[in-house]
Amino acid sequence: MPEPATIRAKSYTGSSALHSIERKTRPPGSQMFSNFPASSAFTPASAICPTLERQPMHANPPIPRPILECRNLSRALPGDPGRFLLRNISFALYSGERIAIVGPSGAGKSTLLRLINRLDEPTSGAILLDGEDTRALPPQALRRRIGLMMQRAYLFSGSVRQNIAYGPAQQNQQISDAEIDAWLSDVGLPGYGERDAQTLSGGEAQRVALLRALANQPEVLLLDEPTAALDEENRRSVEELIARLIQERQLTCLWVTHSLEQARLANRVLRLEAGQLTALGTPAQVLGELQP
Repeated sequence: MPEPATIRAKSYTGSSALHSIERKTRPPGSQMFSNFPASSAFTPASAICPTLERQPMHANPPIPRPILECRNLSRALPGDPGRFLLRNISFALYSGERIAIVGPSGAGKSTLLRLINRLDEPTSGAILLDGEDTRALPPQALRRRIGLMMQRAYLFSGSVRQNIAYGPAQQNQQISDAEIDAWLSDVGLPGYGERDAQTLSGGEAQRVALLRALANQPEVLLLDEPTAALDEENRRSVEELIARLIQERQLTCLWVTHSLEQARLANRVLRLEAGQLTALGTPAQVLGELQP
């Protein structure tokens, strides 16, 4: 989201003319505007700028509608309705915004993303996508609009190219081989188009999974610790790749992460503890002085 503009007032103290006016002593009964003829009349502001009359200066700009909204979202433990994985989670995500989701293991971070993507259903509450309840959408259509990248890449049997083109093909849309090759080169996998997707390393598979999610041009991208299963070298390179693509494409996303370094790059940070939302604000507000 664009940051609100800050208006800074300037103080002009060096005007000798202003000081001269302030030093003058006006005789009793003198008028500040004595140079104007008595018959002069002020021109109404609406005659100069008609829009001033229709739009008063105190009017507030319209509040944008969230692209994604969770309202009092809860998920009980299957088979034990008295225990909750998530309880009464409410927040809004706006177009172009990145929210990092942090918290200890078992806090409900992955559960939240699964509910948003409808891999699980909430016990109560609702999720709205662009104002529409996601339960009114066919799951396949929803998952094209809300992409999900999980801790491990689950690629289909077939070539890398077929995996990337799969989502658009379900909508009768074709991606050219040249475009896919360009994407692969952009993520450090030049010439991988015809490789068997099942033979890729963990880092390579996650890069392909990212491209497969982005090929659908999702309105929201969900990232569930997508580098948790990688070694340190691959983890860092894939995280840097994801961060770059998010920035370049101005993606709207929710990113579950244990990395405070990554969380500090988000617009806002949401903290979950024991299934409850305990903080939501800027990285400085939520993370404070914690060290990565």
